[in-house]
Amino acid sequence: MPSYYKCKKLGEGTYAVIFLAKETVGSKIKLIKEEPKDFIKYVAIKRIKKTEYSTGQEISAIREIKALKKLRNPFILEMNDCFIHKDLLHLVLEYCEFDLEQIIKSSSVVLLPSDIKTWMFMLLSGLLECHNNFLIHRDIKPNNCLIKKDGTLKLADFGLTRILDSNMTGQAITRWYRPPEMLLGATSYSFAADLWSVGAVFAEMFLRVPFFGAENDFQQIEIIFKALGTPNLNDWPEIKELTGYFEFEQIAGNSIDFLFSGASSDALELLKRLLCYNPLKRITCKEALQHEYFTNLPKATPLGKLPVPTEE
Repeated sequence: MPSYYKCKKLGEGTYAVIFLAKETVGSKIKLIKEEPKDFIKYVAIKRIKKTEYSTGQEISAIREIKALKKLRNPFILEMNDCFIHKDLLHLVLEYCEFDLEQIIKSSSVVLLPSDIKTWMFMLLSGLLECHNNFLIHRDIKPNNCLIKKDGTLKLADFGLTRILDSNMTGQAITRWYRPPEMLLGATSYSFAADLWSVGAVFAEMFLRVPFFGAENDFQQIEIIFKALGTPNLNDWPEIKELTGYFEFEQIAGNSIDFLFSGASSDALELLKRLLCYNPLKRITCKEALQHEYFTNLPKATPLGKLPVPTEE
């Protein structure tokens, strides 16, 4: 049975602390205090926090375990194990050295269109596995796209993932990547919500800054409208049924072709279909993967050639 030695803290969020650990052979699954001389591999251990309202294990952790046990794809983070230590749940996850946010922000990394194409293909491929299993990820953003040293992208953090349902919270998905239907109060939404998030990540890789960055939901809607223009009621008549709908000031918006002048025409066409207002008309994962963007030149950068930061 494996045992684990914690090396250092990698990060901490509201619901969990992540540690880098060494996996070694032991008599049972446990954390050990003495660093092993020989170890099998590095892993990431996610220790789930308990809140003052906790009466058992956190629902987000249960959702993540259920999702990771079901999903099997080279572009989805693997869960190797889980165990309880000192009454806290620990998930043993595949270790990735970087995340996409680090790469986007890194001044040492030059992002070529062929690199973006490779990571988009991996992200959509991992997400398709979720959707094929009727799971909505609900938190796609650059720092949930982990990157291994060879450049492989692994979709991670499934704490908000749930099976497609007719009644869900509109407060899922980090605000900058949340689609307009959810910002306007939709509680019945589809896989299309994830595709809007993918579009926002796609745009961010080109711009090297978040495309839609706001401090509150109203400002978020305003920024989206200024960038893309006010939704056309003929194209999206269902918008009037949303609880947050109001009479918008008519804004022409900017042309995506102008904002992304360095992107190819096929990349722009895919971006527009990902950032389509009407979720019923938004491109699906399967359609996106079949888009000509992925077969046209430039060819996608192969593994091992993708740029990663010079320092971890």
